[in-house]
Amino acid sequence: MAKLTTDELLEAFKELSLIELSEFVKKFEETFEVTAAAPVAVAAAPAAGGAGGAAEEAEEKDSFDVVLESAGAGKIAVIKEVRTLTSLGLGEAKALVDGAPSNVLEGVNKETAEKAKAALEGAGATVTLK
Repeated sequence: MAKLTTDELLEAFKELSLIELSEFVKKFEETFEVTAAAPVAVAAAPAAGGAGGAAEEAEEKDSFDVVLESAGAGKIAVIKEVRTLTSLGLGEAKALVDGAPSNVLEGVNKETAEKAKAALEGAGATVTLK
């Protein structure tokens, strides 16, 4: 099996649905015995790009953070949605929601960010994209 480059991995991640990405994060977590927050950070790190890409990012942003501002009245529904989007355990998802404002997803593409925002807002949360 040939080793994939960072760019090839990023292209593969871009084609995954939220459910597929969630399943990947779970397998990554099991394989490397890390917490759910680490795979998201690891997957997002290559998307941040190099210092040379800063000027290009100012023109058209292609990497977004989904930030939970508040859970609103439907806290339980928001916790469930956070678990679906991130593969966090119940305690970790509750801590993330209780600690709002906090990042739910980091370094995701625009389509993924908008889907996550819509899902969280549908559960009653206040969400911003950065």
